[in-house]
Amino acid sequence: MAKNMIKNKFFLLPIDRISLAVILALVVVIIIKILQGDIAVVEVSEFNWQHKYYQSQDVKIKEQEAVKLGADYKSFSLSFTRPMDTKSVEEKLTIDPPLAGKFSWAGSQMFYTLLTPAPYGTEYKIELKGAKDRFAAKNNEDRTIQPFSTVFKTRDRVILYIGAQEEDKGRLVLYNLTQDKKEILTPADLSVDDFEAFPDGDKLLFSAHSSKTQDLLSAKLYTVTTGIKATNSNQAQKSKKIELVLGNKNYQNLKFDLSPDGTKIVIQRASKVDTKDITSDFGLWFMSVDEQKSFSEDKLQKIKTQPGGDFIITPDSEAVAIAQGQGTAIVPLKADGSEPLDYFPNFGIVKAFSKDGSKAGMVKFNDDYTRDLFLVTTEGEQKQLLKTTGSIIKCEFDSASPTLYCLLSQLLPGEIYQEQPYLVAIDLKTAQQKPLVMFPPEQRNLEMSLSNDGLGLLFDQTTPDESDISENKNSVKTAQGDQVSTSSLWLMPILPILETEEVKVQPEKLPLIGFHPLWLP
Repeated sequence: MAKNMIKNKFFLLPIDRISLAVILALVVVIIIKILQGDIAVVEVSEFNWQHKYYQSQDVKIKEQEAVKLGADYKSFSLSFTRPMDTKSVEEKLTIDPPLAGKFSWAGSQMFYTLLTPAPYGTEYKIELKGAKDRFAAKNNEDRTIQPFSTVFKTRDRVILYIGAQEEDKGRLVLYNLTQDKKEILTPADLSVDDFEAFPDGDKLLFSAHSSKTQDLLSAKLYTVTTGIKATNSNQAQKSKKIELVLGNKNYQNLKFDLSPDGTKIVIQRASKVDTKDITSDFGLWFMSVDEQKSFSEDKLQKIKTQPGGDFIITPDSEAVAIAQGQGTAIVPLKADGSEPLDYFPNFGIVKAFSKDGSKAGMVKFNDDYTRDLFLVTTEGEQKQLLKTTGSIIKCEFDSASPTLYCLLSQLLPGEIYQEQPYLVAIDLKTAQQKPLVMFPPEQRNLEMSLSNDGLGLLFDQTTPDESDISENKNSVKTAQGDQVSTSSLWLMPILPILETEEVKVQPEKLPLIGFHPLWLP
């Protein structure tokens, strides 16, 4: 009986034998893993731009769902599953075509900040092979990251202009330089006077009057869709969709400006009713824009400030710089009569703001009828950039370099008053001027536009229509009210201002007939 008890004590049931076998197997696996060392997979877990245009590993998504990246995308990041040897990642990361930038790290996340905006109309491939994690590099092991490859694409190079030939005369035209595709956006019964683009490029804000009249003071404000997908939209709207923003029943709409973030519109208006009260007859109104970019005249509010002249919305979209008296006031976009945020008594007008709002190009009007262009910064610096006997027509800051591009004119000697326009690049650090284009003296109306990637400068050259307006009712007019017979558009590639003088870049005449060119953001 004692023998049977001893046998039963060491007897194992089937489930006990299975459990014991599993435990032994796990012990063996653990021992093998320990002997092999650290073999955790090292890979890129996230690329923050990959869903903007392409998915990772070169899997292309549907073109109509794609969002192409604009100049406001300034840095991308890679997240890793393990802490990385930063030096090996920075040495092994490749971008084709190359994009200059600088690295920074936050734990296992790498950031690459572009020094200049990525050129538009280009597809870029990012690859990372052979990089090591921190522990493999420290132990001099051969283990490297899983190869990573992805692509992204920047927005197409797209320009806008007002047509000047029969089929598009006075109409807004979109021309895609990347795809060599032209599209007329506005109907034939509207003659466009001025326009601006919303920051995503999906819509345009424009003023227009009936093409059956030459009365520029009868203009109304509209929007039109471009067919381009907005960054935060699920799908692109069809192009050519027109919406009335502001009518002209009681007021004339003289000028307007769209805020950089696309959320506000400022309109300079004059009452059609003579009340002998200039503060109510003439001034600035502003309107807020909702997320759907819809409008209502009920949203219009008057800015309670002294009447002024030229104006421009500040880069933060919260105030407007307006010429008042002999100076310039920075007035908040409020209807409560708030005091100006700042006043510059020595400068009569602001020609341009840098995108970050740290710099402004301001004009000083002198007693001898000359004009000075100053660089004014938020740090209090006021540096004279140039003096001219003519006009300072337009200026734009380059986001890719410390350069200010200006369209100017100089007074020619002689008894006949005549100005010669020219285009110049100004180095903001040294105030060095680099002339780009000299225009003929008879060129009265000129417009220019600098591309968001800083690589192209558009300008027009109009031929005035000297015929009697009563005999030519189909003639189109510039924003200054001059009749246009025809007009050519030119594209000048931009090189750094410090290039040697031997490098001469000539503008290229585009096969387009129109004026008032503008790059789409």
